[in-house]
Amino acid sequence: MNWEQLLSLKRFGDTNKRLRKEQDETRLGFEVDYDRIIFSSEFRSLQDKTQVVPLSKTDFVHTRLTHSLEVSVVGRSLGRKVGQKLLLKHPHLQSVHGYQANDFGAIVAASSLAHDIGNPPFGHSGEKAIGEFFKTGKGKVFKTELTEKEYQDLCDFEGNANGFKILTQSRDGREGGLRLSYATLGAFMKYPKESLPKKPTNHITDKKYGFFQSDKEAFSEVANELGLIKRGKRDNASFSRHPLTFLVEAADDICYTIIDFEDGINLGLIQEEFALEYLINLVRDTINTKKYHQLKNTQDRVSYLRALAINTLIFEAVDIFIKNEEAILKGEFNTALLDRSKYEAQINDIIKMSVENIYESQEVVDKEIAGYEVINKLLHVYITAVQNKFNDNLSNYDKLILKQLPKTINTDHKNLYDQLLNICHYVSLLSDSKAIMSYRKIKGFDF
Repeated sequence: MNWEQLLSLKRFGDTNKRLRKEQDETRLGFEVDYDRIIFSSEFRSLQDKTQVVPLSKTDFVHTRLTHSLEVSVVGRSLGRKVGQKLLLKHPHLQSVHGYQANDFGAIVAASSLAHDIGNPPFGHSGEKAIGEFFKTGKGKVFKTELTEKEYQDLCDFEGNANGFKILTQSRDGREGGLRLSYATLGAFMKYPKESLPKKPTNHITDKKYGFFQSDKEAFSEVANELGLIKRGKRDNASFSRHPLTFLVEAADDICYTIIDFEDGINLGLIQEEFALEYLINLVRDTINTKKYHQLKNTQDRVSYLRALAINTLIFEAVDIFIKNEEAILKGEFNTALLDRSKYEAQINDIIKMSVENIYESQEVVDKEIAGYEVINKLLHVYITAVQNKFNDNLSNYDKLILKQLPKTINTDHKNLYDQLLNICHYVSLLSDSKAIMSYRKIKGFDF
């Protein structure tokens, strides 16, 4: 892969090439990507979607929106620092093409901002709930009517693939979706493969999948424009990652490792003395002990250590990326950046404590159970109504249910896969509160 292609400013529908040196510096294309994402309705709905503790109304706890904003800030720093070093290494990118270090920061920031935009309500349990509906629930009846890959899309409903759909799908008045630059879309594509074959290798790219069958053509167009390396055999679409995807992933890893941990401390789920010890182990080389001991409360102490930890891991990720740039461009780098970190043991200690005390806490488990019930009911009722419409067998109840769906959701597809995926997509767009409200209406609790 080469950076000239990877930094493409092209957008869906473009007929002429967009050159970096011709860009308006006050309205740079990569910065436009950030603006389009942040003003989208799908991004705004993240303010009411679970990050760590589902449905929490506690001031301390992050939502998907605050998490995404923080990841974008870390991503911007990662991108700029890497950009500075890459321009020194490849000066023609600046002298010939006009690229600046901030361009790398803008691409990573925009992709990081969108990294959770496709996540359903109720956190990762929302993805699992949709998948379980088709794998073991009432949606299992559709298995024989779909292709293997179509059915797998639904059984392993994936927020990353749903995010690509949100960013690129066309509808009346919104052709090409948000029309982001291909560079930003490429950096967003964390798992550039389809749902089958499932985990064919231990390469990090194969861990999950990144696009639905309905979006395969659009995905391939972006990958080919960027010059991503083809990895799939025969008719299996699979590509190497865009190099900047590793920075988007690192930004997310840094934030959820450190900031989820901070949430757990502030909620009292993790005891302060253990938590501070774990964070101090990570920042032992940079901590100002005099300043630290002047801080009088837990929140200030944790905040200080959190800032140091994030800064430490940013420099670490940049160093690993630059040292492995050649392997990354060849598609031969097969792990997350922080998996190569000298702080891996400290990171794993923090994640282990978070899993035991936060992610598996009784409050989280109880509310994830409720999320399963809500999503299962919504899928069954909406899919039944759409199927009855297709079979010209609508009941009055079905007609009322369909009136709940927005006009942007096409219920007239003759293709079964598109019908099912559209309903899953609609449910995924609901915020936690909206999903619960829709459930209560269907159950007759609100009238």
